[in-house]
Parts: sequence; C-alpha cells; structure tokens
Amino acid sequence: MAIVLSFPACNGILEGIYDDLSAEDRKEFGFIEIDEESNPGVIYIDATAYTRWTYINFHTLSIDPVEISDDMEEPESWDIAVHRYDTKTDEASVLETGFTGLSTLLSNGKIPDGTYVKDVWTEEKIAIDMSGMMEGNIKYVPSFYNTELSKWLWVDTSTMPPPYNPSNKVYVIKLKDNTVAAVRLRNFMDTSGTKGFMTIEYIYPLEF
Repeated sequence: MAIVLSFPACNGILEGIYDDLSAEDRKEFGFIEIDEESNPGVIYIDATAYTRWTYINFHTLSIDPVEISDDMEEPESWDIAVHRYDTKTDEASVLETGFTGLSTLLSNGKIPDGTYVKDVWTEEKIAIDMSGMMEGNIKYVPSFYNTELSKWLWVDTSTMPPPYNPSNKVYVIKLKDNTVAAVRLRNFMDTSGTKGFMTIEYIYPLEF
C-alpha cells in the first residue's frame, strides 16, 4: 500500500488545522507518497521557476532542484528532470500510452509496445526569461528535451493568456538501466491556482 510521509504539525493555535491540509497544501515537496507493491505513489515538485531544473530519481526516491547557469552541474544520478512543464531524461526513452490511469495500465498486464522516444537536443524549447514574451523576445538555453514526455501538458502560447491542456495520459519510461517507470501528471497547479506546482503519480519499478 502507499505510505504517506507525514511531518509534525505546528504547535499552538494552528494545530489540527495544519493536520487537515494535504501535503500539497503544506508545500511538502518530494516523494510525498511512496509506491510499494505497484501501488501508485505521488511526487510533488515546485516547477514554478523558469530558471530551474528539478531532477527526479526513482531509484533513491529523491528530488534535486538545480538552478540553470553556465556552469551548472547535473546530479550524479537521476532519471527524469522537469523545467516548468518541459522534460528531459538521463538516457531514457518514453512512450505516451492510451491509458488515463495507472490502474488501467496495470490491468493491461504488460509493458506497452510502441515507439519509445529518446531525448533530442534543442536550442529553442527551454525558456529561462519570459519577461519579453509580449514582444516576442524570449530567452532560451540549449538543452536535451524529451518531446514525448513533454506532451503531458500542452501550453498554447499563441494566445494570451495561454490555455493549459493536460493530456491526462500515462507515460512509460524505459530507464537506462533497463528498469521501467510509469508516470501521469495529475495536476499542474496548487490549490490557490498557482501554475507550476506539479503533482505526479508514478509507479516504479513497473513490473509484470
């Protein structure tokens, strides 16, 4: 069953009120529910900043936010990374499935077949400065980018304000060590409506 990682409540007048809030409301980041025995777990990350990658490691159940700079160093070990809604992987390949829930993926009984997509190099996807967006002046940084996993949320910047369209699909990720993960973007904002707070359901390792 899923294990919920709980933290001590505030003492005093807020005690009880704090306990009633979800982990997302309390701004607890990381693997807030751990997948055991192929039950979906939950990852909650702050991807609000355009100047940061958040590295996710399914093996160690950890996240590592790293500010983008000319001399930035990636973590020694990671599996996927998120920049706003953009994604990249550490030599993995990704398939968008037709499933809209992890339970239906599990009931399928096998790793889905299809064309698994590796990262590509891009110089015009990872935006780090949106201040000139209205004038068509956006600053990008070169990076690897996974076109398949990034389908989990489509943002149409051709209109203002841009509409946000989540795919609600499950994505299967074949990691470089030949283990497999599955993820689904459950939400891309917090309860106040601030976009960039991402709730990701996952199964790792995905085995049948």
